[in-house]
Amino acid sequence: MLALDIGGTKIAGGLVDPGGKLLRHATRPTGADPFASVEAVVAELAPGRVDGVGIACAGPVDTVAGTVAPINIPSWRDFPLVARVRALTGAPVSLAGDGLCMALGEHWAGAGQGSSAMLGMVVSTGVGGGLVLNGRPFGGRSGNAGHVGHVVVEPDGVPCTCGGRGCVETVASGTHLVRWARAQGWAGTDGMALAASAHAGDPVAAEAFRRGGQAVGMAITATAAVCDLDLVVIGGGVAQVGDLLFEPVRATLATYARLSYLRGLRVEPAKLGPSAGLYGAAALAYSLT
Repeated sequence: MLALDIGGTKIAGGLVDPGGKLLRHATRPTGADPFASVEAVVAELAPGRVDGVGIACAGPVDTVAGTVAPINIPSWRDFPLVARVRALTGAPVSLAGDGLCMALGEHWAGAGQGSSAMLGMVVSTGVGGGLVLNGRPFGGRSGNAGHVGHVVVEPDGVPCTCGGRGCVETVASGTHLVRWARAQGWAGTDGMALAASAHAGDPVAAEAFRRGGQAVGMAITATAAVCDLDLVVIGGGVAQVGDLLFEPVRATLATYARLSYLRGLRVEPAKLGPSAGLYGAAALAYSLT
Protein backbone atom coordinates (compact mmCIF):
# COMPACT_ATOMS: atom_id res chain seq x y z
CA MET A 1 0.00 0.00 0.00
CA LEU A 2 1.22 3.49 -0.80
CA ALA A 3 1.05 5.95 2.11
CA LEU A 4 1.53 9.72 1.91
CA ASP A 5 2.04 12.14 4.80
CA ILE A 6 1.62 15.76 3.71
CA GLY A 7 2.77 18.64 5.87
CA GLY A 8 3.80 22.24 5.56
CA THR A 9 7.54 21.58 5.29
CA LYS A 10 7.82 18.13 3.77
CA ILE A 11 5.89 15.44 1.96
CA ALA A 12 6.76 11.88 2.94
CA GLY A 13 5.76 8.66 1.28
CA GLY A 14 6.17 5.00 2.00
CA LEU A 15 5.24 1.53 0.86
CA VAL A 16 3.80 -0.44 3.79
CA ASP A 17 2.95 -4.15 3.74
CA PRO A 18 -0.14 -5.69 5.41
CA GLY A 19 1.93 -6.70 8.43
CA GLY A 20 2.84 -3.10 9.17
CA LYS A 21 6.38 -3.13 7.79
CA LEU A 22 7.65 0.04 6.08
CA LEU A 23 9.33 -1.29 2.95
CA ARG A 24 10.47 1.90 1.24
CA HIS A 25 10.47 5.58 2.12
CA ALA A 26 10.92 8.88 0.29
CA THR A 27 10.57 12.57 1.13
CA ARG A 28 10.51 15.88 -0.71
CA PRO A 29 10.24 19.47 0.52
CA THR A 30 6.67 20.70 0.24
CA GLY A 31 7.90 23.69 -1.75
CA ALA A 32 5.97 26.28 -3.71
CA ASP A 33 4.11 23.59 -5.69
CA PRO A 34 3.12 20.92 -3.17
CA PHE A 35 1.42 18.65 -5.68
CA ALA A 36 4.57 18.52 -7.79
CA SER A 37 6.30 17.18 -4.69
CA VAL A 38 3.52 14.61 -4.26
CA GLU A 39 4.05 13.55 -7.87
CA ALA A 40 7.80 13.19 -7.29
CA VAL A 41 7.31 11.00 -4.21
CA VAL A 42 4.78 8.80 -6.01
CA ALA A 43 7.06 8.47 -9.05
CA GLU A 44 9.96 7.35 -6.85
CA LEU A 45 8.02 4.85 -4.78
CA ALA A 46 5.33 3.52 -7.09
CA PRO A 47 6.02 4.12 -10.78
CA GLY A 48 3.72 1.20 -11.57
CA ARG A 49 0.35 0.09 -10.22
CA VAL A 50 -0.58 0.29 -6.54
CA ASP A 51 -3.57 -1.33 -4.85
CA GLY A 52 -4.52 1.75 -2.87
CA VAL A 53 -3.32 5.01 -1.42
CA GLY A 54 -3.75 6.35 2.09
CA ILE A 55 -3.13 10.03 2.75
CA ALA A 56 -2.41 11.79 6.04
CA CYS A 57 -2.69 15.54 5.52
CA ALA A 58 -2.37 18.57 7.72
CA GLY A 59 -5.80 20.06 8.29
CA PRO A 60 -8.46 21.09 8.11
CA VAL A 61 -9.55 18.29 5.79
CA ASP A 62 -12.94 17.47 4.30
CA THR A 63 -13.11 13.72 3.92
CA VAL A 64 -16.59 13.89 2.37
CA ALA A 65 -15.54 16.19 -0.46
CA GLY A 66 -11.99 14.81 -0.61
CA THR A 67 -10.51 18.28 -0.24
CA VAL A 68 -7.92 19.84 2.05
CA ALA A 69 -7.14 23.36 3.26
CA PRO A 70 -4.05 23.06 5.47
CA ILE A 71 -3.30 26.12 7.54
CA ASN A 72 0.40 25.65 6.82
CA ILE A 73 -0.02 25.24 3.03
CA PRO A 74 -1.62 28.55 1.99
CA SER A 75 -1.71 27.66 -1.71
CA TRP A 76 -4.14 24.79 -1.01
CA ARG A 77 -7.63 25.99 -0.20
CA ASP A 78 -10.35 23.40 -0.85
CA PHE A 79 -7.72 21.59 -2.90
CA PRO A 80 -9.18 18.40 -4.48
CA LEU A 81 -6.42 16.16 -3.17
CA VAL A 82 -8.27 12.84 -3.36
CA ALA A 83 -9.30 13.36 -6.99
CA ARG A 84 -5.82 14.50 -8.00
CA VAL A 85 -4.07 11.53 -6.36
CA ARG A 86 -6.66 9.11 -7.76
CA ALA A 87 -6.01 10.48 -11.25
CA LEU A 88 -2.26 10.22 -10.69
CA THR A 89 -2.22 6.62 -9.43
CA GLY A 90 -5.40 5.06 -10.80
CA ALA A 91 -5.99 3.58 -7.34
CA PRO A 92 -8.60 4.01 -4.58
CA VAL A 93 -7.63 6.83 -2.23
CA SER A 94 -8.40 7.24 1.49
CA LEU A 95 -7.87 10.58 3.24
CA ALA A 96 -7.63 11.58 6.90
CA GLY A 97 -6.09 14.33 8.97
CA ASP A 98 -2.50 13.87 10.06
CA GLY A 99 -3.47 13.72 13.74
CA LEU A 100 -5.92 10.90 13.12
CA CYS A 101 -3.35 9.03 11.05
CA MET A 102 -0.77 9.40 13.81
CA ALA A 103 -3.27 7.87 16.25
CA LEU A 104 -4.22 5.09 13.85
CA GLY A 105 -0.57 4.30 13.12
CA GLU A 106 0.27 4.02 16.81
CA HIS A 107 -2.82 1.87 17.35
CA TRP A 108 -1.84 -0.47 14.51
CA ALA A 109 1.91 -0.81 15.01
CA GLY A 110 3.02 1.28 17.99
CA ALA A 111 2.19 2.18 21.57
CA GLY A 112 -1.58 1.96 21.11
CA GLN A 113 -1.93 -1.70 20.24
CA GLY A 114 -4.81 -3.31 22.12
CA SER A 115 -6.51 -0.06 23.14
CA SER A 116 -10.28 0.10 22.72
CA ALA A 117 -10.57 3.90 23.03
CA MET A 118 -7.46 5.91 22.29
CA LEU A 119 -6.42 9.50 21.70
CA GLY A 120 -3.21 10.15 19.79
CA MET A 121 -1.61 13.57 20.25
CA VAL A 122 1.18 15.31 18.39
CA VAL A 123 2.83 18.08 20.42
CA SER A 124 5.26 19.86 18.14
CA THR A 125 5.25 23.23 16.36
CA GLY A 126 1.47 22.81 16.65
CA VAL A 127 -0.72 20.46 18.67
CA GLY A 128 -2.88 17.94 16.82
CA GLY A 129 -4.71 14.76 17.61
CA GLY A 130 -6.96 11.96 16.50
CA LEU A 131 -9.28 9.34 17.96
CA VAL A 132 -9.40 5.57 17.48
CA LEU A 133 -12.61 4.27 19.05
CA ASN A 134 -13.59 0.59 19.15
CA GLY A 135 -10.52 -0.11 17.04
CA ARG A 136 -11.63 2.19 14.22
CA PRO A 137 -10.52 5.68 13.23
CA PHE A 138 -13.14 8.25 14.20
CA GLY A 139 -13.08 11.35 12.05
CA GLY A 140 -16.51 12.72 12.83
CA ARG A 141 -18.74 14.60 10.42
CA SER A 142 -15.99 16.17 8.30
CA GLY A 143 -12.91 14.17 9.27
CA ASN A 144 -11.61 16.64 11.87
CA ALA A 145 -12.75 15.00 15.13
CA GLY A 146 -10.05 14.69 17.77
CA HIS A 147 -8.31 17.97 16.94
CA VAL A 148 -7.54 18.56 20.61
CA GLY A 149 -4.99 21.27 19.91
CA HIS A 150 -7.92 23.68 19.85
CA VAL A 151 -9.49 22.74 23.16
CA VAL A 152 -9.54 26.02 25.11
CA VAL A 153 -7.50 25.90 28.31
CA GLU A 154 -7.07 29.66 28.92
CA PRO A 155 -10.31 31.53 28.09
CA ASP A 156 -8.50 34.88 28.25
CA GLY A 157 -5.32 33.55 26.66
CA VAL A 158 -3.38 34.65 23.62
CA PRO A 159 -4.87 34.53 20.10
CA CYS A 160 -4.54 31.25 18.20
CA THR A 161 -4.05 30.66 14.49
CA CYS A 162 -7.52 29.08 14.42
CA GLY A 163 -9.08 32.46 15.25
CA GLY A 164 -9.89 31.62 18.85
CA ARG A 165 -8.01 32.35 22.05
CA GLY A 166 -6.25 30.28 24.67
CA CYS A 167 -6.21 26.96 22.83
CA VAL A 168 -3.86 24.30 24.21
CA GLU A 169 -1.70 24.95 21.13
CA THR A 170 -1.06 28.52 22.35
CA VAL A 171 0.44 27.16 25.59
CA ALA A 172 2.01 23.78 24.79
CA SER A 173 3.36 23.94 21.23
CA GLY A 174 7.11 24.25 20.84
CA THR A 175 6.79 27.71 19.33
CA HIS A 176 4.72 29.03 22.22
CA LEU A 177 6.85 27.38 24.90
CA VAL A 178 9.84 29.32 23.60
CA ARG A 179 7.83 32.53 23.12
CA TRP A 180 6.51 32.43 26.70
CA ALA A 181 9.94 31.68 28.18
CA ARG A 182 11.56 34.54 26.29
CA ALA A 183 8.85 36.90 27.52
CA GLN A 184 9.85 35.89 31.07
CA GLY A 185 13.51 36.72 30.44
CA TRP A 186 14.94 33.42 29.21
CA ALA A 187 17.70 34.20 26.69
CA GLY A 188 17.62 31.13 24.41
CA THR A 189 16.13 30.84 20.97
CA ASP A 190 14.73 27.34 20.34
CA GLY A 191 13.04 24.35 21.88
CA MET A 192 16.17 22.22 22.21
CA ALA A 193 17.89 24.98 24.18
CA LEU A 194 14.78 25.41 26.33
CA ALA A 195 14.77 21.71 27.21
CA ALA A 196 18.49 21.82 28.03
CA SER A 197 17.91 24.82 30.30
CA ALA A 198 15.03 23.07 32.05
CA HIS A 199 17.11 19.93 32.62
CA ALA A 200 19.87 22.17 34.02
CA GLY A 201 17.46 23.66 36.55
CA ASP A 202 16.53 26.99 34.96
CA PRO A 203 13.24 27.91 36.70
CA VAL A 204 11.74 29.79 33.74
CA ALA A 205 12.43 26.95 31.31
CA ALA A 206 11.05 24.41 33.77
CA GLU A 207 7.92 26.50 34.28
CA ALA A 208 7.39 26.71 30.51
CA PHE A 209 7.21 22.93 30.31
CA ARG A 210 5.08 22.70 33.45
CA ARG A 211 2.55 25.10 31.91
CA GLY A 212 2.63 23.21 28.64
CA GLY A 213 2.17 19.84 30.32
CA GLN A 214 -0.69 21.19 32.40
CA ALA A 215 -2.43 22.48 29.26
CA VAL A 216 -2.00 19.12 27.55
CA GLY A 217 -3.30 17.36 30.65
CA MET A 218 -6.38 19.57 30.79
CA ALA A 219 -7.14 18.87 27.12
CA ILE A 220 -6.71 15.15 27.74
CA THR A 221 -9.01 15.28 30.77
CA ALA A 222 -11.79 16.92 28.78
CA THR A 223 -11.43 14.57 25.84
CA ALA A 224 -11.22 11.47 28.02
CA ALA A 225 -14.35 12.44 29.92
CA VAL A 226 -16.29 12.88 26.68
CA CYS A 227 -14.95 9.82 24.85
CA ASP A 228 -14.34 7.39 27.75
CA LEU A 229 -10.71 6.80 26.77
CA ASP A 230 -8.40 4.11 28.12
CA LEU A 231 -5.15 5.38 26.54
CA VAL A 232 -3.48 8.55 25.31
CA VAL A 233 -0.33 8.31 23.19
CA ILE A 234 1.73 11.48 22.81
CA GLY A 235 4.32 12.05 20.10
CA GLY A 236 5.93 14.97 18.33
CA GLY A 237 9.05 17.00 18.94
CA VAL A 238 8.00 18.46 22.29
CA ALA A 239 7.18 14.99 23.60
CA GLN A 240 10.85 14.04 23.11
CA VAL A 241 11.71 16.00 26.28
CA GLY A 242 10.27 13.11 28.29
CA ASP A 243 9.41 13.76 31.93
CA LEU A 244 9.59 17.54 31.50
CA LEU A 245 6.28 17.17 29.66
CA PHE A 246 4.91 13.86 30.94
CA GLU A 247 5.23 14.57 34.67
CA PRO A 248 3.01 17.70 34.60
CA VAL A 249 0.60 15.92 32.24
CA ARG A 250 0.18 13.05 34.71
CA ALA A 251 0.01 15.41 37.69
CA THR A 252 -2.80 17.32 35.99
CA LEU A 253 -4.71 14.12 35.29
CA ALA A 254 -4.33 13.10 38.94
CA THR A 255 -5.93 16.40 39.94
CA TYR A 256 -8.68 16.74 37.34
CA ALA A 257 -9.48 13.30 35.87
CA ARG A 258 -11.34 12.08 38.95
CA LEU A 259 -14.37 10.37 37.42
CA SER A 260 -14.44 6.67 38.25
CA TYR A 261 -14.25 5.55 34.62
CA LEU A 262 -11.07 7.61 34.09
CA ARG A 263 -9.04 6.05 36.89
CA GLY A 264 -7.33 3.57 34.61
CA LEU A 265 -6.47 6.11 31.92
CA ARG A 266 -2.87 5.68 30.76
CA VAL A 267 -0.63 8.24 29.06
CA GLU A 268 2.31 6.84 27.09
CA PRO A 269 4.97 8.18 24.71
CA ALA A 270 4.57 7.31 21.05
CA LYS A 271 6.81 4.62 19.56
CA LEU A 272 6.76 5.22 15.81
CA GLY A 273 8.27 8.70 15.73
CA PRO A 274 7.84 10.71 12.53
CA SER A 275 6.71 7.60 10.61
CA ALA A 276 3.47 7.26 12.59
CA GLY A 277 1.49 9.21 9.99
CA LEU A 278 2.66 6.92 7.20
CA TYR A 279 1.68 3.82 9.16
CA GLY A 280 -1.71 5.36 9.89
CA ALA A 281 -2.29 6.35 6.28
CA ALA A 282 -1.47 2.80 5.20
CA ALA A 283 -3.76 1.33 7.86
CA LEU A 284 -6.52 3.64 6.68
CA ALA A 285 -6.09 2.47 3.10
CA TYR A 286 -5.98 -1.21 4.06
CA SER A 287 -9.21 -0.90 6.04
CA LEU A 288 -11.12 1.04 3.40
CA THR A 289 -9.97 -0.55 0.11
